Amino acid sequence: MLIHPTIDRLRELGLYGMATAFQELDATPEVRGLEHGEWLAILLEREATMRQQKRFEARARAAKLRHDAQIENADFRAARGLDRNLFMTLASCDWIKKHHSLLITGPAGVGKSWLACAIGHKACREDFSVAYHRVPRLFASLALARGDGRYGRILKSLAKTDLLILDDWGPEKLNDDQRRDLLEIIEDRYERRSTIVTSQVPLDRWYEIIANPTLADAILDRLVHNAYRIELSGESMRKQRAPALPETSQA
Repeated sequence: MLIHPTIDRLRELGLYGMATAFQELDATPEVRGLEHGEWLAILLEREATMRQQKRFEARARAAKLRHDAQIENADFRAARGLDRNLFMTLASCDWIKKHHSLLITGPAGVGKSWLACAIGHKACREDFSVAYHRVPRLFASLALARGDGRYGRILKSLAKTDLLILDDWGPEKLNDDQRRDLLEIIEDRYERRSTIVTSQVPLDRWYEIIANPTLADAILDRLVHNAYRIELSGESMRKQRAPALPETSQA
């Protein structure tokens, strides 16, 4: 059997995983006794695995997550009130399929953004589309987009993303445009897609940040409804991990 023409044809067809596996199997004497069906099963499995990995890599690039965080590296030993059972339930991503949301609150440095990115990373692996945005920069981008005709396209893109991460919301009060922007984003996604919001501001003060009773009711009713909550506490983990200063001699 001519091996190289077969490998070339597989690559021409875009079956790179099968081509690589075929080449490896041919070079392994121990597997030459396998039945044709077993060879085919191995080739198909390798192709499926490679395609899944490529989809993940593409989704991870598009997500632009702030942290290279993985669920497996979550620190449950730190005294910050992170519930392991809840977090691992969220890591399953079933809540994304059900279009629920997640609200993560707590003081600076307790890992809110990292946890959101870890879940976003897992969502990419589960073949969901993910987009990460720091809220102040997102509002600035939308303000610019109003003047150059991109506003509608950005909102449409945000609306169709399976998991939208809105990081670092508050503590500044929203202006009129920002309130309307947030309402449009949340309204488009309500019971259609999932959203993660992180904030240093406790949930009971979000009403103050929106600073408009009518719009606050509309936004928070949609955002908080059916949302999971992670409320963190404690000192900044950055301080705990800071390197010790070298000792100096006293005069």
